[in-house]
Amino acid sequence: MVTQTLSKRKNLWFERLMALIATINLGLVLFDLTYVQWRDFYLRRLPNITQIYDPIKGIEPHRETQSYLKAVDALKEQVSQTGLTSPQAKTKLEELSRLSAEMIDSNPFAAVGKSGTLEKIKNRMRDRIGENSAKQSFDTFWSQAYLSETGWNQEINFFNQKISPLIATNYYRQIDENGEYVNDFWLIDLPFVTIFAVEFLARIFYIKRRHQSFSWLNAIFCRWYDIFLLLPFWRWLRVIPVIVRLDQAQLLNLQPLQHQINQTIVANFAEELTEIVVVRVINQIQISIKQGDFTRWVSQQESLRPYIDINNVNEIEAIASILVQTVVYQVLPKIQPELVAILRHNIDTALHQVPIYRNLQGLPGIGQAQTQLSEQLATQITTSLYGALVSAVEDPVGAKLTTQLVQSFTTALGAEVQQKHVIAEIQSLLFDFLEEVKLNYVQRLSQEDIDEIVEQTRQLRTQPFIQPIVEQGSAIVERRRKPL
Repeated sequence: MVTQTLSKRKNLWFERLMALIATINLGLVLFDLTYVQWRDFYLRRLPNITQIYDPIKGIEPHRETQSYLKAVDALKEQVSQTGLTSPQAKTKLEELSRLSAEMIDSNPFAAVGKSGTLEKIKNRMRDRIGENSAKQSFDTFWSQAYLSETGWNQEINFFNQKISPLIATNYYRQIDENGEYVNDFWLIDLPFVTIFAVEFLARIFYIKRRHQSFSWLNAIFCRWYDIFLLLPFWRWLRVIPVIVRLDQAQLLNLQPLQHQINQTIVANFAEELTEIVVVRVINQIQISIKQGDFTRWVSQQESLRPYIDINNVNEIEAIASILVQTVVYQVLPKIQPELVAILRHNIDTALHQVPIYRNLQGLPGIGQAQTQLSEQLATQITTSLYGALVSAVEDPVGAKLTTQLVQSFTTALGAEVQQKHVIAEIQSLLFDFLEEVKLNYVQRLSQEDIDEIVEQTRQLRTQPFIQPIVEQGSAIVERRRKPL
């Protein structure tokens, strides 16, 4: 027992270790998949990450935009040395004006899908200068007159804060011989894939050894979700094995989510299945009515498709016999006092309507005698009727006569039903009635809150008094599954 406990603990720690490794790998995969979209954020907030990861994605600074920013740095250096109004500064400003026009015309941001960044730069410069033309706005901005009038420090600070960071986000991404963007993430992913591959093979061998009847394909299917950890493409699918492993390692509880998913699937399936089954049954009944099965059943005549009898018993007659015996032997004795009271009340009412009796009502003792007489008559009538019913049931001749009566009634009903106008009317009414059921009640079934039904079923399963019954039923099923 102690050995088994230690073994389970070791397995649990191993599962947790592998689950954590898979989670780290998934985090790196998601980081790689979203790096390009989030690169601007990393560049502003965590520039060291871009310096490390840009080479892996084949990203390098764009020469045109970098030349532009270097020209701005050269202008700032020149102004600090010779001033803004110097000929050297004027030359730098003219060069920046030319580079601005070239940047607008060539749009170096388009190659990596960042044309929106250039539009943002142009809009900010238009708003700053108050011109409709982006080229004219840049030309005005990089002029000695404008910078001297508005203030060099103020305008260069605006450029450093609003324009320069946007230009710095542009980059050039290398393309490989297949025409795809360079992505060396496989170098980071390879150690993880190697670990997962070794583990996968070890688990397959263990499953095959533990279950000798399994084929290699069956053993692989037992760990089908681990295959996603080995694929060099569609790496985002690794979220499936990671979630499964976290649940197996008891680091994540997926039972509520699993119950919700199962409930949703069952609810959708139950709605469709209910409609199909009910409509199918009603359609089958309608077809049987059209084919005359209902008429043949009532008349009990043989047809080309004979009625299948599984026990050589007329179920209708048997049910009628059971009901008669139940009423005679069980029900009537229990309600005999009530029957006596009803009869006595009716006798009293009848006597009060007789004129002679009303005249004798005033004599002494007549009222009490009338009460005793009514009670004796009611009791005697009830007892006689009950005895007659019992005798009729127990008497073989009476039972035979009753059976003949039922058979005669059935024969007569069948004969009358065979009349063409009766058959046509009954079939038409039954067919229309079933069609109304489909249109009204089946649609109501489809609109019913199946989720609520599933939830009620789940609550019933969790009730304390239901659970032993469920367990007992499961035990019976298991015993039936075992070979004799």
